Amino acid sequence: MSITYSAVSWADLSGFSPKTVPFAIQSLPKRQFLNPIPFSSFGFSSSLQGSSIEFRLEFKSKLLLSKERRSLPFVVRSDHPQNADAPKQYTRREKKPFPVPIVDLRRAARERVKNNKDKPRRPLPPPKNGMVVKSLVPLAYKVYNARIRLINNLHRLMKAVRVNACGWCNEIHVGPYGHPFKSCKGPNASQRKGLHEWTNSVIEDVIVPLEAYHLYDRLGKRIRHDERFSIPRIPAVVELCIQGGVEIPEFPTKRRRKPIIRIGKSEFVDADETELPDLEPQPPPVPLLTELPMSEITPPSSEEETISLAEETLKAWEEMRAGAKKLMRMYRVRVCGYCPEVHVGPTGHKAQNCGAFKHQQRNGQHGWQSAVLNDLIPPRYVWHVPDVNGPPMQRELRSFYGQAPVVVEICAQAGADVPEQYRATMRLEVGIPSSVKEAEMVV
Repeated sequence: MSITYSAVSWADLSGFSPKTVPFAIQSLPKRQFLNPIPFSSFGFSSSLQGSSIEFRLEFKSKLLLSKERRSLPFVVRSDHPQNADAPKQYTRREKKPFPVPIVDLRRAARERVKNNKDKPRRPLPPPKNGMVVKSLVPLAYKVYNARIRLINNLHRLMKAVRVNACGWCNEIHVGPYGHPFKSCKGPNASQRKGLHEWTNSVIEDVIVPLEAYHLYDRLGKRIRHDERFSIPRIPAVVELCIQGGVEIPEFPTKRRRKPIIRIGKSEFVDADETELPDLEPQPPPVPLLTELPMSEITPPSSEEETISLAEETLKAWEEMRAGAKKLMRMYRVRVCGYCPEVHVGPTGHKAQNCGAFKHQQRNGQHGWQSAVLNDLIPPRYVWHVPDVNGPPMQRELRSFYGQAPVVVEICAQAGADVPEQYRATMRLEVGIPSSVKEAEMVV
């Protein structure tokens, strides 16, 4: 990429001379030395007009500002980077970082205690008082249906777009054939020199089956270790939607009609609801969708239907993630800092089933901390194939290829437009050399 520099001449500044320049640069009209459309006059490619690169052009002019020679910087900024790396994948020996550092949490707690000193205790807002946040009930139904639509559409798309899975490890790849990178860490990987053995994949390889305990009362007692097999486990997103207000007959939950009464820091009693009239069964605000059986799943019949299905799938993916992120702001979700275990509730359970690094020192107990969106809905990043119908990916050009969530990659290969937030990690603005010899010439 070449950047041309333009110098400001005195012919462009009529009425000024080198002897009459002790003035502020802000007094000059910008149009006399800067073009309002910089991409057309500085030799920039049109493909860079939406990228997040920052250009600094210094104009070496002979304007004497405050009797000194200074340069005039010109900065072009954008909100999205041109390319970025995929999120870091932590090993089994590494602990997940806290979303908010412990020091900041302690400082905020001290400030909160200091500000609430000698003040009457205020009533707890929902859902801390046991009530449901009524404004988030339609959102919970929307997230639940978005997940069902995502699963049904992925079943159909995976019949049109091939998804390969390694038979020895949990890595997957979207494309007509697997990638050539030596990254397998499964059994006997050293004998195969790290190469993968690609087989067919299933929907569980794309959507990670992350489950959590279903709570009948989210404010009740914590699940003990001896209760770990008597309490059902359901998908974590479904449990979040149930606590958000979704009514599923197979998984009943306690709905309070009056706020709880606190009698201690961790003790409470339920308010008397006997004088309240009985509630009549009401239909859900949105009908609940169901997963299609395998016998009714058919591949798309045409290219137009494939593109439309990919667009709908990508929309359902974004709706599920955006809605779950809003629900997590009100309904707390906990994650173990050492393993992928997730618990939807104010406090984690007491089941001693953590088998991560040095679990013996913790007697198998989980190290609970606040969860982020990727803990609840793991995106599963895969390699982005620049051209499905082009030459295969080369092992020596690995640093030039980008990555994307597997759902986004499937939809992109099916013909859907890639959202702006994924273009950086997919490195769509990065040119890929055609050969290894050309890559060695890249500075």
